[in-house]
Amino acid sequence: MGGGKLSSGRASQGSIPLVEEFTQSVSYDRVLYRQDIAGSKAHARMLAGRGIISGEEAGRLIRGLDAVLGEIESGVFAWNTADEDLHMNIERRLTELVGDVGKKLHTGRSRNDQVSLDFRLYVSDRAGVWRDLLRALVSVLIDRAEEHADLLMPGFTHLQPAQPVSLAQHLLAYACMFLRDTERLSEADRRIRVCPLGAAALAGSPFPLDPHSVAADLNMHGVFRNSMDAVSDRDFVLEALFCASLVMMHLSRLSEDLILWVSPAFGFIRLPDAYSTGSSIMPQKRNPDTAELMRGKCGRVYGALFSLLTVMKGLPMTYNRDLQEDKEQFLDADRTLSLSLRVAAGMMAEVGFVPEKMRAALRRGFVNATDLADYLTAGGVPFRDAYRMAGKAVDEAEKRGCGLEDLPLDFLRSISPLIADDVRDALSYERAAARRESPGGTGPLSVQRQIADLRRELATG
Repeated sequence: MGGGKLSSGRASQGSIPLVEEFTQSVSYDRVLYRQDIAGSKAHARMLAGRGIISGEEAGRLIRGLDAVLGEIESGVFAWNTADEDLHMNIERRLTELVGDVGKKLHTGRSRNDQVSLDFRLYVSDRAGVWRDLLRALVSVLIDRAEEHADLLMPGFTHLQPAQPVSLAQHLLAYACMFLRDTERLSEADRRIRVCPLGAAALAGSPFPLDPHSVAADLNMHGVFRNSMDAVSDRDFVLEALFCASLVMMHLSRLSEDLILWVSPAFGFIRLPDAYSTGSSIMPQKRNPDTAELMRGKCGRVYGALFSLLTVMKGLPMTYNRDLQEDKEQFLDADRTLSLSLRVAAGMMAEVGFVPEKMRAALRRGFVNATDLADYLTAGGVPFRDAYRMAGKAVDEAEKRGCGLEDLPLDFLRSISPLIADDVRDALSYERAAARRESPGGTGPLSVQRQIADLRRELATG
């Protein structure tokens, strides 16, 4: 084949190294090579099926592409930044291997729709990996919840002790978040995995192409409706990055709980050594660095989303080179999210819980105050009066330095003559939690139903 860039067209003067370095994308988009080769093989089969090239030519192209794939995966493929991107690198090597028939592969196709196809396939494939990692994390959370179904702790609102809840209930709240994330990614995939091949540069193609056959060949969910939209759309990347941002936000919230719980002020958990580090100067310290980094990396994924939103906001129709900026943002977010999910699953599988600290926190927080108000309300006291009476009991317990359940019965009766011996049962933390068997509540039967439901969703999802 002749020298010069495959995409040089009218350009008679080669670019200078500085510009090549600035415009090249092969240093990072080469990770899309499997998707590019799969798309090219499907395109070759479609061209043959429509009589645009012969079946023999398609066979040579496909065998050549398989040879290129083998070279890339064995590490002998010579990537060249002068060819700008992986598409031109692969096409150049293909033509070297199969001769002039390699030049026919691009018939009816533009790099605009080719890039979009490759990246859609890649984003879809990575979203599938995210779903698998999320499901693994959900499975760990369910296992730990089942393991600690009887362990009670304070539930918090405004970071203040509120009511007794089971540790299982708390862990299952995160399992629900992450399972929602898997559902969101599955729904997004119907819009991500759409075939743009056949849109060509922007106006479509004069060749009798069959995008539907390419879509079927690549297990895609449909084809483009409008060729201009097909080559300029990056909603699919933005939607994936939005889903990734939500996952990272949920991981950050989980990390924040762990960071609080490992502090001696709470002492609810012990982090394994593998997920914490010491201080360079204070020998007593064990810092929750892994959780802190996960919390910090949330902003990194947010940044990828907002960076691409900013790129897209001022682009006219149709393809503009600005769109090359989509890949590095996604690739960085993908690495960050994938690693964070693996780390989170490992950390949650090994974290140790400290029941005695949780029990002590229940007693300090007067988390059974609502149950005293409910007890009085059940006896006929209007709730607002019961609320005020329970507040008096809390004030007295605070003065005495004891829990509500430790207040003398005589004092409790001075608040209301309706209070009887059975108030002790009402103020029991176990009874307070067990009474909340409403759907999704913290009662033991409700928690077991949640565990069963989540396991069933994991098995059938």
